[in-house]
Amino acid sequence: MNDPADMRPGPVPGIPTRASAGPRAGASPRQAARWRGARRLLPGAAALLVGSLMLCACTVGPDFHAPRAPAEPAYTPQPVSLAPPGASAPAQRLRADAAMPARWWRAFGAPRLDATVELALADSPTLGQAVAALAQAREQVAAARGAALPQLDLQASGTRASAQAGAPVLEQISAGPLVSFAPDVFGGTRRLVEQRQALVEVQAAQLDAVRLSLSAQVVAQAIAAASAREQLRALGEILGSDRDNLRLVELARTAGRASGADLAAAQAQLAADQTLQPPLLQQLAAAQDALALLVGRGAGAWRAPGFELAELHLPRDLAMVVPSQLVRQRPDIRAADAQLHAASAAIGVAEADLFPRVALDASWSAQSAGLGTLLSGGQAWGLSAVLGAPLWHGGTLRAQRRAAQQAYEGQLQLYRQTVLQAFAQVADVLQALQHDAQAVQAQQLALASAAESLRMAREAYEAGAGSLLQVLSAQRAYAQASIGQAQARARQLADSAQWFGAMGAVPR
Repeated sequence: MNDPADMRPGPVPGIPTRASAGPRAGASPRQAARWRGARRLLPGAAALLVGSLMLCACTVGPDFHAPRAPAEPAYTPQPVSLAPPGASAPAQRLRADAAMPARWWRAFGAPRLDATVELALADSPTLGQAVAALAQAREQVAAARGAALPQLDLQASGTRASAQAGAPVLEQISAGPLVSFAPDVFGGTRRLVEQRQALVEVQAAQLDAVRLSLSAQVVAQAIAAASAREQLRALGEILGSDRDNLRLVELARTAGRASGADLAAAQAQLAADQTLQPPLLQQLAAAQDALALLVGRGAGAWRAPGFELAELHLPRDLAMVVPSQLVRQRPDIRAADAQLHAASAAIGVAEADLFPRVALDASWSAQSAGLGTLLSGGQAWGLSAVLGAPLWHGGTLRAQRRAAQQAYEGQLQLYRQTVLQAFAQVADVLQALQHDAQAVQAQQLALASAAESLRMAREAYEAGAGSLLQVLSAQRAYAQASIGQAQARARQLADSAQWFGAMGAVPR
């Protein structure tokens, strides 16, 4: 007759070094021998665990060092002056000693613009998407860190079997916790955490880039809408002059003082000027729709403020940072730097795959021949250690490491390109601001000259020395100069907004 102790479930299969926790009173010689074998394995398992933990300080792969800041002292070969020729004082000043404003759009002095930008930053779907991407990246870091810690699981198993026909049916049930730990001997997990932390920095920089782009787009669309309104107003004056001119020509032709060619020319001029109105109306509508989209509203449910150029003031002081500081401030460069860091950590992840790995398990379980006696039945525990080392994978692992190294090299070139593009953008905006100042000055002179011509034409007409056609022609020239001034001033305002974007003035 079999000993009942021999009918208890044995060790959980699949873990070679798992052993019974020790003989209880009445244990069979077989279980006692198993216990003595387990005791002989304990020192070796403990030594392996301690050795693995000591080796955890070893981290393969390169340590990342951020690229050195560029040595360029300036963005353009020649200094840029925002003072037009002959001007007593510039309308704008570049100041290296000025702090970059956190809410730079307030420099335009337009409360309705401030409110619109704040609304966009509070409720834009694009910004919400970037916030969610950053949160996702942070959770991925937490997941990678958790994988480096011991894992605790609950395992349960049950078997029902018979050795041969007619033999008693044996039932074995076991349940208990399992602790698993994979020591990060060569730092592959640490490099993975480093890589994902770098990707968090990428998402954080991209979130800053979205905030900067969003605020800049709101300001740009507000300026576009204001410019369209100003030009439509001036165009209305031109069309009024064209209609008055056409009416006078019709009267003159009726009186026999004008020819059919004169009438056709007046009609052609009116028709040509009327073609300028639809594009301006479309520009205004597009700007209003874009503003609704930027603030996260439907164009039919939200009406954009009626921005006017007169309420938008030109920022006088423009903060400027040197190139070596710009690479630490602009979000696109910071994102490229973080991507480079992630690519560097990926080399360590790929290199760690070339080295051995250790897996340690510890378990305890209650065992019984029936579910009802599980808590009062036998107990077992076990330790296991598995060492795995890659021997031959057809060159896959080394190819993956080389691919990671090339990915890093490609990311380094992308970083360099991002820096060069940023410097080029700053140089373009600097020169645009210089040319804007000159254009605004020229348009102001043209407007002043047109206003003087209109004054003289009106005085001559009132004195009987001039004709009404001369007055209408002068009015038309004045309106055209007004359109030119509105366009020049809008470009200067828009380029000023681009300056803050080029400097990386991230809203805070």
